[in-house]
Order: sequence, then structure tokens, then C-alpha cells
Amino acid sequence: MYRIDIMTLFDETVGDMMNESILGRAQERDFIRIEAHQIRDYTVNRQKQVDDYPYGGGRGAVMQADPLYRCWRHIVDSFGPGRTIYLSPAGQTFNQSHAKRLLRDYDHLILVCGHYEGVDERFIQECVDEELSVGDFVLTGGELPAMCVADAVARMVPGVLPDPSCYQEESHFNGLLEYPQYSRPEVWHGLAVPPVLLSGHHENVRKWRRKQSLLRTRQRRPDMYEKLDLSSKEDRQLLKELEEQGELE
Repeated sequence: MYRIDIMTLFDETVGDMMNESILGRAQERDFIRIEAHQIRDYTVNRQKQVDDYPYGGGRGAVMQADPLYRCWRHIVDSFGPGRTIYLSPAGQTFNQSHAKRLLRDYDHLILVCGHYEGVDERFIQECVDEELSVGDFVLTGGELPAMCVADAVARMVPGVLPDPSCYQEESHFNGLLEYPQYSRPEVWHGLAVPPVLLSGHHENVRKWRRKQSLLRTRQRRPDMYEKLDLSSKEDRQLLKELEEQGELE
């Protein structure tokens, strides 16, 4: 079973979110376990204080090392060592490759949610294995990034989704953006589903989806497109068709 522990000041909110829908059902079936831990429960301060003024002056407060360490120590002692990740704007930008690596290399993650002006650097030095960011922006806390990482990793655990194709054909998994999706009705607001998707010809549908993924990636994410290996005979043919249709500019 893949385990994810989240250290947070909002354990009920995080716990409720991680126990809903697909992830909730996966936990009921023991494919994964996601547990939120209230950092305030591990402070020796009567007021449950977990932060204090920063040394050197400045506005705001810094989360103290000791409550974080006590919470982290409880998790390690109870469930074994895990890959400890601090969600930080200063970390590497999280992407699908990181999610696949975390699933492949570890079976236990400990996600640390910071607040205020961050956490005491000594806790990071002592306990944290890596720092990850979900983008070049700053949030009021690490809960949303932690849930993003937990969701991205957990959904790829075998058994969580019905079939690996549920995530292997999605955006970013193989370096491409996902093709457009359609559902009933066949015509909505005068817009019709592409005829190839109604043909029942599985090979033509597969080629159409590949072609649309190539086109969408080229148009929306040229940085990703430049990294693709498009040397296969099929991809060369699909690109030729797109060029003849005037789709490539």
C-alpha cells in the first residue's frame, strides 16, 4: 500500500479533501493511505503556538523547528521513514516526471506544509529530502501544493484508477498534451462531435487523437513540443497531413 502523510495546520480540511471521490474509494480498498497530521498537536507550548518572530528582524513569523520535528518524528516512528518533501516556492517546479519518480522510487511520502514566512531552516536541513514548488507564485500555505502532489502521485498507484490508460494518455504523461474529449449529445449548441469519433474505427480514432495531441502541444506548449521525438513513420505522416490541411503555421 502506498502511504502519504501530510503535516499541516489544517488537518481536517486536508483530510476531508483527500478522502473524497476516487482517492477516498482507493483508501477504502487499501490501495493507498493518505493521513493529515495536525502540527499543533506536537508543540509543548500551552497556547499551541507553532511560530515565532524571525531572527534578524522582518515582518511576519516563521514556523518553529521543534513542533515540526516532533510531528515528523511521530510519523517516522509510527509508519517508517519516507521521502520527506517540503512544499516551498523555492523548490524545483513539480511536474509529471516528478510524480512518476516519486511513485517509482518510494512507497511512503511525508509532505510538509509551510505557513507564514516559511519554516526554520534547521528543520529543513535535519529532516527534508527535497523541496518542491507547484509554480512560480506564492500561496498562503502549503496545503494546496501538498494535495496537488498527493493527488498526482496517488492516482497512478495500481488499482486507484480502473486501467493505466486512464492516466497514460493524459496531458504530460508522455510529453504531450491530451487530445480533445467529447461526450453526449452528438450536437450541442450547433457544434458536432468530430465524425471520426463516431465511426467505430478504433485505429482511425487512435490516429486522430495522436494527431490532435501533436497539434495541441505544438500550438500551446512549444517548449514541450521541441523535446518530442517525432522520427517515427507514423508521426511524420501525421505531421504531413496537418501541414497539408493548413494546421501547421
